[in-house]
Amino acid sequence: MRWALVKVCLAVTTMVVVAFAVPLGLVIKEMARDRAFSNAEREAAAVAPALSITTDRDKLERVVVSAGADSGMAVHIPAADASSAVDIGRQRAADRDIATVRRLGRASTTEVPGGSTLLQPVALSSGVAVVEVYVPESEVSNGVGTAWAVLAAVGVALIVGSVAVADRLGVRMVQPAQRLVESAHDLGEGKLGARVPEEGPNELRLAAVAFNSMADQVVQLLANERELAADLSHRLRTPLTVLRLNAASLGDGPAAEQTRSAVAQLEREVDTIIRTAREAKPQTAAAGPGAGCDAAEVVRERMGFWSALAEDEGRKWRLAGVERPVRIPVARADLAAALDALLGNVFRHTTEGTAFAVDVHNGEDAVIVLVSDAGPGIPDPEAAMARGRGSGNDGSTGLGLDIVRRLAESTGGDVRIGSSVLGGTEVRIWIQLDGREPVRRGHRGAVRRRRTGRLVSTFNRSRSLP
Repeated sequence: MRWALVKVCLAVTTMVVVAFAVPLGLVIKEMARDRAFSNAEREAAAVAPALSITTDRDKLERVVVSAGADSGMAVHIPAADASSAVDIGRQRAADRDIATVRRLGRASTTEVPGGSTLLQPVALSSGVAVVEVYVPESEVSNGVGTAWAVLAAVGVALIVGSVAVADRLGVRMVQPAQRLVESAHDLGEGKLGARVPEEGPNELRLAAVAFNSMADQVVQLLANERELAADLSHRLRTPLTVLRLNAASLGDGPAAEQTRSAVAQLEREVDTIIRTAREAKPQTAAAGPGAGCDAAEVVRERMGFWSALAEDEGRKWRLAGVERPVRIPVARADLAAALDALLGNVFRHTTEGTAFAVDVHNGEDAVIVLVSDAGPGIPDPEAAMARGRGSGNDGSTGLGLDIVRRLAESTGGDVRIGSSVLGGTEVRIWIQLDGREPVRRGHRGAVRRRRTGRLVSTFNRSRSLP
């Protein structure tokens, strides 16, 4: 906007300067010409009285000298009788031009080398004499160059001044718009304190007022949501307390110990939700360089938890690729939550006795975690990935797969849902190790899928359950 305003002002001012300066310069040039020929007419008029008195050559030469134009004036007197005509001074005009003026009896100008001449007729008793006054080109253009230079300087000054004024006006208009854009970016990045100064042109000032009002409403809505999340989470404390007391009375044994461990973990998760909602901070921070966890260790730990329930329901399961450490740039709690969400879906949406498997593959630039089952599969994978969609069954909120997707995309990876070799659903989590942006569409997305298929092809040949 700023440069557009400057360009418009530059074009308009230039056209105005040209429209006024060029005609004014031509007028000045014409005035200089008229002044030069007016002086020539006065010189010719000074000689005319002497011609009416005498035609003596010597006397006329003194008159021409006294007129101060002896080098630029000539007098042509026609012959009175058989004697020759009298010519005083240097003749520059052609004989035919002099004869024409003498015949017509009126003054005329004609072009000659180096300038122009004024031919002024003077009536005598012997005929018509012609006074020739030479007007050099330098006298005709005297002062014209200076006038043009002054006009050009004034025009340039006007253009520069108008551009400067337009630039200041552009800054006054653009700066509020830039501040509005920057504040919008800040608000989008989570800086809820971003506000716009309510200044500038009236339209931008109204936009700033509207933006600030919107930002205040966003802050209020987020505060209300945090309070609601904290309140709802706090309501879980009562049933959790009952579960903890009941778990404590189960006695000894692996199942009782796992139940008490699950209740303790659930209490910790609820406490984390309440603290996060109160403090308005994200639940987990992004893993920086050197941070993360051992995916193999986390998978072994969570499978140790779910294996007890699998044995109770008669499910066969298999775990592969966790023999060696597999470092990934993901927080331990995030990976555990994602695995619990996927394995919880297996137990929730498949019948008892349905087999499942978890495979981990460590590539050069990515780690792939596969969770597959022998259930009925997912008829619409895209709908299943939509946040909050759910399956429509009791206990399904539609947030489990979204948790997995956000974990993968935080590293530059993605999540794919397909058919497993067990005959059911396979959820493939691509965790990028170098932090590149995820690519999901077009040719590069196809390359990503082909690379994913090559990385896990070794699983497909050997995946079988005991």
